[in-house]
Amino acid sequence: MTASAIDLRKIEQTAPALVSLYKTAGTALREHGLQGGRASVYLVLDHSGSMRPYYRDGTVQALADRVLGLSAHLDDDGRVPVVFFSTDVDAVEEIPLSRHAGRVAEIASRLGHMGKTSYHAAMDAVIDHYLDSGSAVPALVVFQTDGGPVSRLAAEKYLCKAARLPLFWQFVGFGDTHSKQFDFLRRLDDLPVPSRRVVDNAGYFHAGPDPRAMPDRELYDRLVGEFPAWLAAARAAGIVRA
Repeated sequence: MTASAIDLRKIEQTAPALVSLYKTAGTALREHGLQGGRASVYLVLDHSGSMRPYYRDGTVQALADRVLGLSAHLDDDGRVPVVFFSTDVDAVEEIPLSRHAGRVAEIASRLGHMGKTSYHAAMDAVIDHYLDSGSAVPALVVFQTDGGPVSRLAAEKYLCKAARLPLFWQFVGFGDTHSKQFDFLRRLDDLPVPSRRVVDNAGYFHAGPDPRAMPDRELYDRLVGEFPAWLAAARAAGIVRA
């Protein structure tokens, strides 16, 4: 059986605080038939004004750490590209295993104004980064937000066009589980195939008002749960060749 991209010993040496997350992520990948697979992993972070408490209390950093623990199994470069977005793209940065602690707060501290929520701007930045990277493997994009987009039409258009690229968008909601803000994401998740998009290239789940309270095992299960079905469909459609 193919090994993880980065082995446990290297995690113990470079990011000991992530060892438990790495092990839990590995269990989730095995249970979904993804052990030994390779993928680029992206993290998109909502930097709109309503997200301020989640940055302040460490919730966003906690998500970044969990994504790093997952990425280490799928990608051997030891870092996750991170897009911070609000009205526009506020920053495109990287969080490395070796310097993950406090990295989100450090980046956010120099971003200035926290604007509105433009999904399509963030999606465009991920697409550009992926195409520029020349990657030959598919990508799992963890897209976090606490509300709906300023332009639903633009977000829907980008998702449908991006369906022809080897990118899977896993949307994660923060905040009030019953908020109408997330109705759009539920609808986006269910856009018809093939009339609107060539394959189902997105998933959505809500992490609740305190996402840190979601057990690691459950979070990883939700992050990768729809990825295998997308991989199969994308390979059948010739979108993924790796």
